[in-house]
Order: sequence, then C-alpha cells, then structure tokens
Amino acid sequence: MNELYPVFLKVAKLNTLLVGAGNVGLEKLTFLLKSSPNAHVTIVANWISPEVREMAAQSKHITIIEDDYHEKYLAGKHIVIAATDDKEVNKQIHLDAKERYLLVNVADTPDLCDFYLGGIVTKGNVKIAISTNGKSPTIAKRLRQLLEEIIPDDIDDMVKNINQYRDTLKDDFQYKVEALNKLTKELLTKGKTEA
Repeated sequence: MNELYPVFLKVAKLNTLLVGAGNVGLEKLTFLLKSSPNAHVTIVANWISPEVREMAAQSKHITIIEDDYHEKYLAGKHIVIAATDDKEVNKQIHLDAKERYLLVNVADTPDLCDFYLGGIVTKGNVKIAISTNGKSPTIAKRLRQLLEEIIPDDIDDMVKNINQYRDTLKDDFQYKVEALNKLTKELLTKGKTEA
C-alpha cells in the first residue's frame, strides 16, 4: 500500500544536512538544487568530490564541512540526507535524526526514509512530483520525461492569468472555487479539442 503524503517543502527556508559528498551525495545535491537553486545545504564529508566542490562554489547557500559525521552537525537542521558509502554510518545518522524528530532520507534504503526524492517536472510555477514509493526510481524518471513532453511550455502563462483573474473575484471562498473550477475545466476541454 502506498501511504505517502505528497508535500512541497520550501527548502530555501529550511536547513538541510547532506552527509556524504561522493557520487550519491552529488546526485542528492544536484536533485535539491535543480528543484530549489537557493536551498540551504550543509555538506559534511571527510572527502568532497570535485563536482560537489564546484556546485558549492556556485552557491552562497551551501556550506562544506570536511569532517567525519558527528551528531553535533544535526543542530539547527530540519532535513537530513545520509549519502555515505558506509551503511553503518547511514544507520547512525538515521537513529540520531529520529531522536531529534528530524525528517531523514537514507540513500538506497527505503525502510530508513521519511521521504523520497522522486522525479520532478517544473514548468514555471507548475511543479509535479512523481514517486514510485521508493520501488523504481527509473520509472519515476521515465514518467518525468513523458510529462515534460506532454505539458505545454505556456502553462505558466495560464497559471499567471488565472491567478490575476482569481484576484478580481469578490465573493466568498465557495464562489471563487466554483468560478475557478468552471474556468479551468473549460480551458482543459478547449485544449483537448485543439490537440
């Protein structure tokens, strides 16, 4: 059963700890920054790949600490990503994070994850997240590619126009919901007939 609850985090307003800066750490950092270029990330690792160093040099929101993992690095963090090549260290990070009620993701270990970093499609203000419940990142990737092709590039203009229209509506909440539902239904129906 899939019991995931989708949520979009404003990681530019949260503090993320990434432990590990090899290939897996690079993958996690790349994913975070692709989705949120202003994400606040502290990277702790005893070895930092050149690619991670380069990414960090391009962002004022990334801090690198060259050290072994220690629980003291969890202070002031909201989200923790364990991406070391040592399963025991990753398990310890998970235990330490859970003691502090922090959200944690342990790379390649779905049972130790509070959240997954799934596929994301972004077209301006429209963002769609895709998850396979940790079962197949490859399927999530393929679905992302499909949606990137299907969703029109001008969808962001539509979102902005509807937002402006919403601001002109003067009645109660229920009226606004009904008016916006009617408008968007007509737009989607029109889009299907033109396709």
